[in-house]
Amino acid sequence: AKARELGAEVIVQDASGDPNAQLRQADALLAKGVQVLVVVPKNADAARPIVLNARARGVKVISYDRLIADAPVDLYLSFDNEKVGEIQARAIAGLVPRGNYLILKGDPADKNSDMIHAGHLKVLQPLVDRGDIRIVAVQSCDKWLRSEAMRITADALQRHRIDAIVASNDGTASGAIAALEARGLAGKVPVSGQDADLIAVQNVWKGLQAVTVYKPIRQLAEVAAVQAVKAARGEPMDAGAVKLQNGPHEVPTLFLEPIPVTKENLLETVVADGFHTEEDVKR
Repeated sequence: AKARELGAEVIVQDASGDPNAQLRQADALLAKGVQVLVVVPKNADAARPIVLNARARGVKVISYDRLIADAPVDLYLSFDNEKVGEIQARAIAGLVPRGNYLILKGDPADKNSDMIHAGHLKVLQPLVDRGDIRIVAVQSCDKWLRSEAMRITADALQRHRIDAIVASNDGTASGAIAALEARGLAGKVPVSGQDADLIAVQNVWKGLQAVTVYKPIRQLAEVAAVQAVKAARGEPMDAGAVKLQNGPHEVPTLFLEPIPVTKENLLETVVADGFHTEEDVKR
């Protein structure tokens, strides 16, 4: 809607989770003569040829929400994923300043997972160094799957006393909560997440999840539209001073601010924004 308002035509292609299909779709769009590609990479590494092929045709590429690895993208646009990790870890550490921690990372093929975990360690490593907390396990959840998080958490609960779980998104948080419920620990062991999914927000309201991180999708989409139209017109995009090292490339980066959501501010954030209704949240 924002792109149309600015006079642009938008062609949307969905690869249904297939990185090879995404590459074929991008090639077809380039052949049609698109002026800008906005790419949500299904696989950060597999999407690199999309950028190289676009560059060969003089077409700008915006890497949307996830960074295409080792590629000279013209703009990386996302919420600050390291800050997401900091928010998660800080919220959990505030509730459990001492004890055993389980960290559930996201999909190992998703660069966002590493950025989020870097944020975790910014907050938690000093606590580890002081001996206040012990991280008993750090494990990736393939494809961010709830079932993977549930399996990993159940296994960790068999091996250790777990006092806190830093889960990297709401899907993995949901899996962790399911494993905790099976042992009668749901609501007693704080769990983090991100995305403000409806189930997660309901769990925050019920006290089963301590925090989620809200990333207003409309805001991200509208900024992408504005920047894409600028690129199509040959105008400089608004990357600011931030540049992210991406293999051998320095990528101009535009980060938006993520918002921590707890039971205390839930109604003033996701509900006030119309992201979820109060009725649905309290269901």
